[in-house]
Amino acid sequence: MQLLDWAFVGGYFVLLFGVAWWVIRKAKDTADDYFLAGRNLGWWVVGASIFASNIGSEHLVGLAGSGATDGVAMAHYELHAWCLLVLGWVFVPFYMRSQVFTMPEFLERRFNPTSRWVLSLISLVAYVLTKIAVGIFAGGIVFGVLLPELRIDTGIPLGGEPFVLDSFWIGSILVIVLTGAYTILGGLRAVAYTEALQTVVLVVGSALATYFGLKLLGGWSELRAIAGSEMFNLWKPLVPAGVDATWAPVKSADRMAWYFNDAYPWLGMLFCAPIIGLWYWCTDQYIVQRALGAPNEQQARRGSLFAAVLKLLPVFIFIIPGMICFALAQTGKVPAIADEILADGQVVRDNAQAAFPLLVKHALPVGVRGIVVAGLLAALMSSLAGVFNASATLFTMDFYSRLHRSVSQERLVWIGRVATAVMVLIGLIWVPVIKESRGLYDYLQGVQAYLAPPIFVVFFLGVFNKRLNGPGCLATLLVGFALGLFRLAVDTPVALGWAGLENGYAEGSLLWIVNNMFFQYYSLLIFLICVVVMFVVSYLTPPPEEKKIAGLTYGTISSAQRAESRASWGWGDVATSALVLALILTAYLYFRG
Repeated sequence: MQLLDWAFVGGYFVLLFGVAWWVIRKAKDTADDYFLAGRNLGWWVVGASIFASNIGSEHLVGLAGSGATDGVAMAHYELHAWCLLVLGWVFVPFYMRSQVFTMPEFLERRFNPTSRWVLSLISLVAYVLTKIAVGIFAGGIVFGVLLPELRIDTGIPLGGEPFVLDSFWIGSILVIVLTGAYTILGGLRAVAYTEALQTVVLVVGSALATYFGLKLLGGWSELRAIAGSEMFNLWKPLVPAGVDATWAPVKSADRMAWYFNDAYPWLGMLFCAPIIGLWYWCTDQYIVQRALGAPNEQQARRGSLFAAVLKLLPVFIFIIPGMICFALAQTGKVPAIADEILADGQVVRDNAQAAFPLLVKHALPVGVRGIVVAGLLAALMSSLAGVFNASATLFTMDFYSRLHRSVSQERLVWIGRVATAVMVLIGLIWVPVIKESRGLYDYLQGVQAYLAPPIFVVFFLGVFNKRLNGPGCLATLLVGFALGLFRLAVDTPVALGWAGLENGYAEGSLLWIVNNMFFQYYSLLIFLICVVVMFVVSYLTPPPEEKKIAGLTYGTISSAQRAESRASWGWGDVATSALVLALILTAYLYFRG
């Protein structure tokens, strides 16, 4: 990092906090304003904010790292831009009519209050364990690569030696504290407007990384030649080449149960990935809260469509840079990158997590590096700001306001700020845990695959089938979460290397089979069980009252509501949706090896 680079980073922070301060000064002490920006966000802010919230640590660290190790396999998740079309066309009308603050609140209106409590609790725990933890990990990785010499000797004795804050600690703490400051003060409005700015910085910076990386490598054709057809193939085989597939629970060099293969085979990507994608984009508070902040159905839908267009970019600004990093290492054009991510000519998966910041450090010219680092920081901060605000909204509106029904608006805002501050403190407490548990990062990526199926089932089946009821919803959530927790209970001791389980469970045992089953297949199993539970329990119990679910399912929409929804979209919205689908199809046809 040279002086010009620091100037760009400094300019980013000046602009960011200038926007945050401008928004904070306009804020009002009402729950509507603090948690949903007064329901006054324009479509471009909604779309940019959705995109920036999504583009966080898993892209900076995980997605670019997967590009370096597995090529375009993870592009399936990024081509889920079509899920945002489902949000805009299918769910936005229901959400805007219901005028809810949170996704669990919508579940209460459609089913029952208990379902709201269960989903709120699970969401809060999941946000702390996954999104906050992963955001911290990525911040530390970025600072550790770009500023490895950064150290502060605290002078505090710890374990007999003075405790030293290295670049990982400093980076993590800075990202948490700076993000927490404007999130606590400004609520969703500050988060949304700063994320709109961060989207511009992020896209420009990451695009520059792709451009200069390809330029240094020798162009797109050179990347294809070095990476090979396998890394450019979205559709991975059920088992690796040269291995016989079997139903028997075996895992050897030449014979493997097809459901043990964890190289993202086509079956899991085709059937499981969409379940996770639709849950995330259409029903997760972390994402949908931005659409709830729109003034009407038209702005919320157009914001979702704009986010869908932006969502097509990560394949080229994160996965491709990871592949470029791999190619630069393999050719030896940048020896420093090869030294970092290769061992005996093979990519080391843990080291590949630093692929994007390594590319920034070694492949970009002075000045450009500063812009891209600003983009990296923008992604980290927007992701954490989103989860801080979503967590505060869930706690305040789904727990505190339900227990204190006569509380004032000012009090709700104050509680929201306190809840956000608590999330910031939890983030700081997480730093030493994350720093010492590198394996935890990869392990946490599978958590959402176990949480998604029951939530997906109750939301999607709930709006399409008016006969499904509260007991069916609650049974589905409890059974689905229990199955997910069981898998986590089996995986955790192995992932953390507990004594006696460093090499996993006894081969052939039930726990060994569960632990080795590819997480997408296990997620699909949860989904199928949840569908059965939802229908069986609902049809064995009385149907919901039509009056209670009016306007909340397709079978209970009035003609006036249909007309209002139809008036909210035009052919420009349809054309944008068609363009997104056409581009996704083009990507699928191109990335076939």
